[in-house]
Amino acid sequence: MKSNILTTTAMMPFPFMNSSGPESQVSVGPSPDTHCPSDTSSLRIPLTLFYALFVVLGLAGNLLALWVFLLDRSKKGSVRVLLVNVALSDLLLVPYMAFRVWYHGLRGERWELGATMCHVVRNFFYMNMFISIVLLGLISVDRYVKISRGGVPLQRPRGLAMRCGWRTAACALIWALALAWALLLILLSEETHQELHRCFQYKSLQHSKWKGYLNLMLVVVFWISYGCMVVCYVKIAFKLLRTSKEKPDLPNAARYARTANKSFFILVLFTVCFVPYHIVRVFYIVSQITDTSCYWRGVVYQANEVALLFSALNSCLDPVMYFLLSSPMRKQVMRLLGNVMRVWEAGASGSSYSVEQGSGSGRTVPRQQSTGLVGVFGNNTDDITSQP
Repeated sequence: MKSNILTTTAMMPFPFMNSSGPESQVSVGPSPDTHCPSDTSSLRIPLTLFYALFVVLGLAGNLLALWVFLLDRSKKGSVRVLLVNVALSDLLLVPYMAFRVWYHGLRGERWELGATMCHVVRNFFYMNMFISIVLLGLISVDRYVKISRGGVPLQRPRGLAMRCGWRTAACALIWALALAWALLLILLSEETHQELHRCFQYKSLQHSKWKGYLNLMLVVVFWISYGCMVVCYVKIAFKLLRTSKEKPDLPNAARYARTANKSFFILVLFTVCFVPYHIVRVFYIVSQITDTSCYWRGVVYQANEVALLFSALNSCLDPVMYFLLSSPMRKQVMRLLGNVMRVWEAGASGSSYSVEQGSGSGRTVPRQQSTGLVGVFGNNTDDITSQP
C-alpha cells in the first residue's frame, strides 16, 4: 500500500544518516519519533536483570565505602574528601537503576509517573555520572601533582585545612555546575502527547537541537577527564617503575612496582566502563539532531543502551577498586564478614555469642598508620609504599 506521507531520501554526511538501510524513508512531520516506533522487546529482559544486579551491588558497595571513609579515623588524608564525593555520586545512581528495573521489568516499558518525573530521573542520572567522571579525573591529577612535586618520597603537606580546602571547594563547584545543568534541562523540557508514557526510549531533538549540543559538550568534558587520567596515571606508573629499577636496594622498591600495576588497573577499569559509551554517544546525539533513518535510529539506540550498562557498572566496580587498593577498606570488609560468620555460627549452635567479644577476643589491636588507597589514592610516602 502506497503512503501519501512526504518522505526524504537525501544522502546525509554520516554513514548512518543515509537511505541505504531498511526503513530508510524518514517521515517529515511535527513529531519525528511518531513515525519511528522503538522496538525494545529484545532488550527488556537483559536491561531488567542487569540493572537489578547493579542496584544490589551498587547500594551495598557504596554504602560500605561511605561508612569506611567517614568512620575510619585512621585515614585523615585530604584525598578522602574526593573519595567520599565519588562514593556519594555512585550511590545516587542507584535510584535511577531502580527506576529502570521498574520501567522495563514491572511496567512493560510504560511510564506512569509523568513527564517531569521522567526528566528528573534521566537528568539526575547523567548529572551523577559526570560528577563521578570529573572527580575521578581530579583524583588522578591530585595524585600526580603530589608525586611530581615531592618526587619519591613525597613531602607531607603542612596542614589538614590546606590539604582539604581546595578539594572541598572543587567538589562544591562540580556539584553546583552539574545540578544547574540538570535543572536547566528539566525546566526547559517539553513533551508531546505521544511521549507521555515513554521515558528511556530514543527521542529526536530536531526541534530542540541546543539540548544535543549541550550533551555533546558533556562528551567533550569526559574526553578531557579521560585524557587527564591517561596522562597522570601513566606518568605515575612509569615514575614508580623507574624508581624501583634504578634503586632496587630500597626497602620498598618491590611495592613501587606493584603500585604502578594498580595505576594501570584503575585506568583499564575507567576505560572499559566509560569509553564505549562516549564513543557511541557521539553517533547517538548526531542522530537525534539530524534527519536520520528509522533503521539507524534503532541501531544507535540499542548500541547506546548496551554501552550505558557499562557506565552504570562503574558504580558497582568503584567499591571493588577501593577494596583492592585500600587497606582500611579491606580490614573493614573482612571484619564485617567475620562478624557475620560468627553471628551465623552462634545462631546455628543456639548460643548467645557476643560479636564484639568474639571479634576482639579481649585484646586491643594497635592502630596502624594510615595506609590510604595504596599508591594512587595515598597522601604521603607511607601511603605509597605501604603494604597493599
